[in-house]
Amino acid sequence: MNIIIERAALLRSLGHVQSVVERRNTIPILSNVLLRASDGELSLAATDMDLEIVETVPATVTRAGGTTAPAHTLYDIVRKLPDGSQVELDIGGDGTILTLRAGRSQFKLSCLPIDDFPQLSGGDLPHRFDLTAGDLRALVDRTRFAISTEETRYYLNGIYLHAAKAKAGGSELPVLRAVATDGHRLARVEMPLPEGAAGIPGVIVPRKTVNEIRKLIDEAADRIELSLSDNKIRFAFDSVVVTSKLIDGTFPDYERVIPVGNDKTMEVDAKLFAAAVDRVATISTEKSRAVKLSLTRGTLTLSATSPEAGSATEELEVNYQEGPLEIGFNSRYLLDITQQIEGEGARFSLADAASPTIVRDVADPTALYVLMPMRV
Repeated sequence: MNIIIERAALLRSLGHVQSVVERRNTIPILSNVLLRASDGELSLAATDMDLEIVETVPATVTRAGGTTAPAHTLYDIVRKLPDGSQVELDIGGDGTILTLRAGRSQFKLSCLPIDDFPQLSGGDLPHRFDLTAGDLRALVDRTRFAISTEETRYYLNGIYLHAAKAKAGGSELPVLRAVATDGHRLARVEMPLPEGAAGIPGVIVPRKTVNEIRKLIDEAADRIELSLSDNKIRFAFDSVVVTSKLIDGTFPDYERVIPVGNDKTMEVDAKLFAAAVDRVATISTEKSRAVKLSLTRGTLTLSATSPEAGSATEELEVNYQEGPLEIGFNSRYLLDITQQIEGEGARFSLADAASPTIVRDVADPTALYVLMPMRV
């Protein structure tokens, strides 16, 4: 293999694929990036056996071929080369050494055989539909903060993507729904069901895959093709294909967690509320991060106390016409939810100090958040 490629193009693609590669690997080939050159293109691939990213980039190919090279080392070399330089990648006869030349710099990297590199992208993915980059970004951004990091409840370590029916007026509309929960809070976001998504199985997309996709879609063109089966999902856009295994587990019946009898409603300016929570929480202890909400007609008082730091209170005008109510929340969780509210108003539907609270964006009915209270 012998190719010449622009540093900027190589660096961008290496940046995308090498982020999948774990820093510590017991299997040497998983530390490598697969390079294949033919027909004026260089294809780069990396995998951790659960997630695979493949990207193609234009290159001047004088001799087709391929190899696998250490991903992080190659990325660091290219990152440190001068802007605008042309990079030559050359593999000799036995294919064990990759020579990289740029200007007066030359590097020789040890390679491993292509045959050892695992392939994840095979297999039939029968369900296919398109999303815009904006829609996928919204589904991810408004749910991923609630993904559980507790490895023992592995079935909560991702976003549950499925087709559902949403009640609208007297009818039911088909929607694509994304749900994440860690047992303390729940995020549920939906959008009209895309064409081709009607028969999809409910799937749990792992946290690492969600985070990698989120990094990539900022640079994506408008359309993203999703393909999935019962155990794999693929995202394809521009010159990038991301294939991932799905979490093999059953997502809990989240509808049971969403309360239906919350009859006390508070509406508040979301940005003013988030800023006040953030200020008052400065006092709360690092462990509990508890903030108390005390509601009376027209007024919300936020308060926090800590044996070491002291106390803090702040008052806000709110739209609340019910009897007095006191309820405590983890301030970090409150902020995570209010940061997702893009409109001006946040609507809290409450029952009592021990029951879950529903939070909605007044201007956007497609997102719903549930937050468990704390004792304060």
